[in-house]
Amino acid sequence: MSKFRILLPAMTVALLVAWSAAPAATLDDVKGRGVVLCGNGVGVPGFVFPDNQGVYRGFDIDFCHAIAAAVLADASKIQTLPIEPRDVFPRLTTGAVDVLTHRLTWTYNRDNGGGVEFVGTYYYDGQGFIVPKSLGVTHLAQLKGANICVSQATTTELNIADYFKAHQMVYQIVTFNGPDVAREAYNQGRCDAFSNDRSALAANRIILTHPDDHLVLPEMISREPIGPVVRQGDQQWSHIVKWTLFATIAAEELGLTQANVDEMRQNSQNPEIKRLLGVGDDLGQKLGLSKDWAYDIIKQVGNYGEIFERNVGAKSPLKLERGTNALWKDGGLIFAPPFR
Repeated sequence: MSKFRILLPAMTVALLVAWSAAPAATLDDVKGRGVVLCGNGVGVPGFVFPDNQGVYRGFDIDFCHAIAAAVLADASKIQTLPIEPRDVFPRLTTGAVDVLTHRLTWTYNRDNGGGVEFVGTYYYDGQGFIVPKSLGVTHLAQLKGANICVSQATTTELNIADYFKAHQMVYQIVTFNGPDVAREAYNQGRCDAFSNDRSALAANRIILTHPDDHLVLPEMISREPIGPVVRQGDQQWSHIVKWTLFATIAAEELGLTQANVDEMRQNSQNPEIKRLLGVGDDLGQKLGLSKDWAYDIIKQVGNYGEIFERNVGAKSPLKLERGTNALWKDGGLIFAPPFR
């Protein structure tokens, strides 16, 4: 019995020492190379798309910029790596990228047992369908017997199987390696419908040969919470990516923008604003970051609302409404835990 009392503290101390000495591998790697490696999709206008110079831009890419601002104090220090859906998780788990900002749906099986971790939701979506107006279909129930184009190795195909089976509807899936190929097959008339997240359908519609000849059906068959993904086993990096997202949301809640963040940092008496911007408190040290980490995000990239509006919102070509992606106080689902 006395031996047990002596051994237990020794074991506890050893475990604590090992835990405290465990390397924050991803943060060290990012700081060492000077860029964040972001795995992203291959082309969804407004969310992730190459500009005329081949530089990827969009809603998903801006969250990669935000991580770089937090970690390296320079939002431009990113490298984007377009990856087809079937390859995303192997590329992450083998270390080819530091984070996925890839429009991936958070599901039970993806979050358990695959060596990856979803750290939050930055866009709430739902799966839908687009059809040619010439088909005469205005509601999903009329798609019985349809050929449907989808990207392989995605939840899109599984959701269709569940929905059509539950509603006793006959259908034919036509799979393609990647959403761009699936969209183009639909554009060429090889399928009766194309299915994807509704935001992606809105984005893809504007690049079809004749956009006005197509209709996004009103029904959604799933809930699609989409957000960044990191490797399991690096808690510090997981927290950095998670709280980077929350910093953009908290900034919008608190009225902090790219335009006013300097003035607010100097003059605001709001305790949470001061904590977030590193005035007095230094929240960054717990993440291994500077005290200005959140300030750098807001100043260089903007708050959540600014990111949304310039890429996919009312002033963008997509003209998407905030809807469920509005702040909680405006009737949406977007909120951040307190910074305290």
